[in-house]
Amino acid sequence: MNRIFLDNAATTPIDPEVLTAMVEVMQSTFGNPSSIHAEGRKARSLIEAARKTVANALNCSIGEIFFTSGGTEANNMALKNAVRDLGVKRIISSPLEHHCVLHSLEAIAATGAAEVEMVNIDERGHVDLADLRRRLEEQSADTLVSLMHSNNEIGNLLPLQEVADLCGEFGVYFHCDTVQTMGYFPIDLEKTRVSFLSGSAHKFYGPKGVGFVYINNDNHIKPYLDGGAQERNMRGGTENVYGIVGLAKALERAVEEREERRNQMESVKQYMMERLREVYPEVRFNGDPCRSHYKVLSVSFPESPKGDLLLMNLDLAGISASGGSACSSGIDVGSHVVGHLHPDSKRHTIRFSFSHHNTREQVDYVVEKLAAML
Repeated sequence: MNRIFLDNAATTPIDPEVLTAMVEVMQSTFGNPSSIHAEGRKARSLIEAARKTVANALNCSIGEIFFTSGGTEANNMALKNAVRDLGVKRIISSPLEHHCVLHSLEAIAATGAAEVEMVNIDERGHVDLADLRRRLEEQSADTLVSLMHSNNEIGNLLPLQEVADLCGEFGVYFHCDTVQTMGYFPIDLEKTRVSFLSGSAHKFYGPKGVGFVYINNDNHIKPYLDGGAQERNMRGGTENVYGIVGLAKALERAVEEREERRNQMESVKQYMMERLREVYPEVRFNGDPCRSHYKVLSVSFPESPKGDLLLMNLDLAGISASGGSACSSGIDVGSHVVGHLHPDSKRHTIRFSFSHHNTREQVDYVVEKLAAML
């Protein structure tokens, strides 16, 4: 059997139609989008068409979409600019956020520019909304809430509308990291009021190195990267034209095929849970699989002498998966999310994350191979 890729929360294979669109741009549209001649105007028109595609997918204004190098830049931009430009003095987040958010918050706190506090997390890994409300009731300074839509390691979903409404009730800013859910779940920014939102193309079958940040028109911030007047004076640097075109094409296809893709991934995820329970009765699924992203399944196996080599042995068997976040380092350092939920556990955790290309036959192969590794 060919290699089986079950690490789609880390990245996804580029869609062939996306690649075709990007190659066409690389071959025929080399102009600088800031130039006023024909070649420059052609490149600019592609960027603005892509911006319209993203805005339409989110039901927001094209003036609220700014292209970035990816989710990390988008999240840094939202958090640090909110403190610098909007007077935010207090940030409420969670200990289960992606490291690009947690490290940004550490950097902000280190400067003394804003206080950072963590909302309580329940035993299944969900944000305690009662605790969030209590903290908002106690606000004494301009506040921003930063919570991800879906956890990248256990998949738990935030009740986005409920949190947005809660932030609106107390008049605080709301930043949502939607890197894992963009293209997978419908988001209507006309109905769901968010201050800042982030996306990254390589999570929905687009290219790496390109993403976007949504900034609500009510929030007036200054450029994060100083330079030229690109991105309507919000982000200096010549635009990644073919990457932006690839992002838009990938998001367009993800929205068009969302239900079909979702049905396939849900089927494969459910089948894997059933097969693992059948073969390994003591298996544990981290988080709350019933209220989680259909592409993510975090699995903990009982302690075993071979467990420390589980990821390596899977790789040798032609199966790609991960233990912690792929963004941590080249070495798997474990999951800070699972560590927070089960601090004393000695179980061996693997994150399997699916795409619409995965099949039940692949699941059978994985379960069979696991038998010799545990």
